[in-house]
Amino acid sequence: MGDILSQSEIDALLNSMISGGDGVADAPPPMVKNKKAESPYDFANPTKFNREQLRTLENIFDNFARSTSSFLTGYLRTAAHLEVSSSEEIMYRDFNVALANPVILSMIELAPLKGTVIADMSSNVGYAIIDRILGGPGFGISKMRDFSEIEKILLERVMLQILSFLPEPWESILPLRPRLEKIETNTQFAQIIAPTDKVALVVLTLKIGSSEGNISFCLPHRVLEPIVDRLYTRFWYGQKEEENKELYRERLEDELERVQVPVSVQVGKSKIMVSEFINLQVGDILPLDSYVSSDVDVLVGNMHKFHAKPGTSRGKFAVQITDLIEREEPENG
Repeated sequence: MGDILSQSEIDALLNSMISGGDGVADAPPPMVKNKKAESPYDFANPTKFNREQLRTLENIFDNFARSTSSFLTGYLRTAAHLEVSSSEEIMYRDFNVALANPVILSMIELAPLKGTVIADMSSNVGYAIIDRILGGPGFGISKMRDFSEIEKILLERVMLQILSFLPEPWESILPLRPRLEKIETNTQFAQIIAPTDKVALVVLTLKIGSSEGNISFCLPHRVLEPIVDRLYTRFWYGQKEEENKELYRERLEDELERVQVPVSVQVGKSKIMVSEFINLQVGDILPLDSYVSSDVDVLVGNMHKFHAKPGTSRGKFAVQITDLIEREEPENG
């Protein structure tokens, strides 16, 4: 007679048959430690800007965009809106290949940094700006053509104004003195660095009326290398916080300087009885505790701050300050 199965063995066998197993309890899966997804590192193409540095550039150009939007709206007398749309690290050749003639390339020097930065404005918004300046509705152009010399001069004037808003958002990183070297409309003049050099590309979307395009800032790593360690949000906001504190202190001092305070002159004092005070009449004389030659007390609020000599100035009673009381003395009078 075979072995009699226990109730637990019978239950295990039935469960195995239902699940299609072989009657042997499945062993629990081995514990697998969570591993961070790995990505290969390209030593031939190393990363120059990390994500946080690119985010800091976005914050800088976001402040720049707000100031520029206000300027363009007033200058062109139509609604203009500029905002940051993206930032990325690419090779310079990728930026150069994406350019299509005609282009509006502003060659910019950011002193004291060495090298050239490029601002690429879409031809569509370039034509719209020119159209608004010349009294038109601000439409783009349906058929692309090269820019005339007069149009280049107009664009140069606008870019000079736009660049004037660049130093303020950069001030917490490094005080910059941007200078527009020239404006080129041909891509062959955009070969400023090696094709394989890394650049940070910050793209801003510009809307002028019904026209829309981009202003892309190409920032070579070799230009930003001296300050790349400062391109961190904590550094930028930390500097901004200190600037805000300093600005608040200056504004507070300015407001305090304009506060009006009561200034009074106390010629002398006298003590009398209440009964005498009640019976005072016109023409009565109260003797004071001072002499004609004595200094008088100048009170600021209820604080005794100065000694002075009484007199007149331009037909009015006046006092001349003779002594400054270093320690404030509250008057209890």
